[in-house]
Amino acid sequence: MRLPRVPRPRSLAGQLFGMQAVLIAVLVAGYALFTYVGDRGQAEEAAGRQATAVARSVADAPSVHAAIGTADPTRDLQPYSLRVQRHTGVDFVTIMDPRGIRWTHPDERLIGGHFLGHIGPALAGRSFTETYTGSLGASVRAVTPIEEDGRIIGLVSAGIRVQAISERVQDQVTALIGAAAGALLLGAVGTYVINARLRRSTHGMNAAELSRMHDYHQAALHAVREGLLMLDGQFRVALMNDGGRELLGVTEDVVGRSVAGLGLPAPLTGALLSAEPRVDEVHLTDTRVLVVNTSPVSGGERRGTVVTLRDVTELQALTGELDSERGFSQALRSQAHEAANRLHTVVSLIELDRAEEAVGFATAELELAQSLTDEVVSAVSEPVLAALLLGKAAQANERGVELVVSRDSGIDDGLLPASLSPRDLVTVLGNLIDNAMDAAQGTAGARVTVTAFTGESDLVLRVADTGPGVDPAHAERVFRHGWSTKPAGPGGRGLGLALARQTVIRHAGTLEVREGAAGGAEFEVRLPLPEPPADPAGNDRDPARGTHPAPSVQPSAPLPSGGLA
Repeated sequence: MRLPRVPRPRSLAGQLFGMQAVLIAVLVAGYALFTYVGDRGQAEEAAGRQATAVARSVADAPSVHAAIGTADPTRDLQPYSLRVQRHTGVDFVTIMDPRGIRWTHPDERLIGGHFLGHIGPALAGRSFTETYTGSLGASVRAVTPIEEDGRIIGLVSAGIRVQAISERVQDQVTALIGAAAGALLLGAVGTYVINARLRRSTHGMNAAELSRMHDYHQAALHAVREGLLMLDGQFRVALMNDGGRELLGVTEDVVGRSVAGLGLPAPLTGALLSAEPRVDEVHLTDTRVLVVNTSPVSGGERRGTVVTLRDVTELQALTGELDSERGFSQALRSQAHEAANRLHTVVSLIELDRAEEAVGFATAELELAQSLTDEVVSAVSEPVLAALLLGKAAQANERGVELVVSRDSGIDDGLLPASLSPRDLVTVLGNLIDNAMDAAQGTAGARVTVTAFTGESDLVLRVADTGPGVDPAHAERVFRHGWSTKPAGPGGRGLGLALARQTVIRHAGTLEVREGAAGGAEFEVRLPLPEPPADPAGNDRDPARGTHPAPSVQPSAPLPSGGLA
């Protein structure tokens, strides 16, 4: 058995069209009825005025006065009344004596009969009009006295039948109905056009569907953790979800404001203001690394832009750590290859009965490997920095760059604050060393010098190289994402220094670049440290902190290029 189909609710546009059509029809019908009633009343008033004018004209005519004084008034008055009736357009002109006995009538058979109607006011000397049903049917008539020397010698009645008045009004109403039908048709066409446009705008949905979609829309905006930003055609914020506010660091209501006024970094603002779509572009704010996608909204004209924001700060940090681990593993493979060669050498010396030479060779290699660890740990005992420097030393050796730690370096274990996470420390110093190795690689006497110490109120990290240096005009641009003096690879370039500066700013520190003593570039990072507790003895220096004065220029200790301990 097939169930009856439940009719789908009419769309919002259809409901509005029906309501507007009914409203127009009611207005036109009401106007037509009002006009008909008004015209009918006006027609009766006009007919009364016309009949009064005709009756007074007849009553004032000298020929009428003269005929009344004769023995047979009908002989002269009947032809006269018919002429007046014909020329003035009234339906009858009746002249009678003061008793109401007719001297004239359109129907000669009724002459001599009594006038059907009221004559009292006329006998009192005044004209009046009335609607009365007489011998010719219902009519609007006027009755006026014929006076001579102050006495009434006769009466005159002129009238127009109500049927004739209705016929006149009917012609007007017919024209009115035609105009009303035309207005209704024009209104219906205009309403249909407007509602067709509305149907396109609402996609034919009814009010309930629009309300439900709005609820889904609001729920989705708050549920999506990625940032969603919608801009109108003038690049003003039309909508921003909770994720977008968090990722962009926006706290106040910015709906209606231009993107250029949100205080975002210039590259990110430029991407949002671009008319071209952007796909998976990486942009940096003060605290986050964002992947930005933009897509224009168009429907025959540009209506705005949809922007999605994805936070990849943690992913980018993990990617950096992965790159470091990959470099470490490559260095370990290289060192393993070198260790195998040395082991083969020791075995060959033993097979040749040169045991003493084998022991000496092996001892020298062990001392060389141990000296690498000793040099780093003696200068920097903080485990994260020590491990980073050991790994970077192996990478530098593989790339033909000498990595040295300045003798001015000195950071004891446990001095760094808990707010400075090992990941942030690796991000800052690791990217600076990688950038320095890129700059120094391929130059004569390629060297990267690292200095790390804690001052009275801050942690100082310096990385200098023997590369070509940085043009002072580009001292600020080097920290922008995407800026690099080297050709871009598949993943792009210019992100390392930008990430380093982002991390430094997040910890309220400074990162500067200047010309180094060896002619290359020198980057200096200063990160504020918490104030040490007051010394009861009044000493200015806290020995536990390992405070160093401003370093003087002293020789640096190169890290041996041997294997990792």
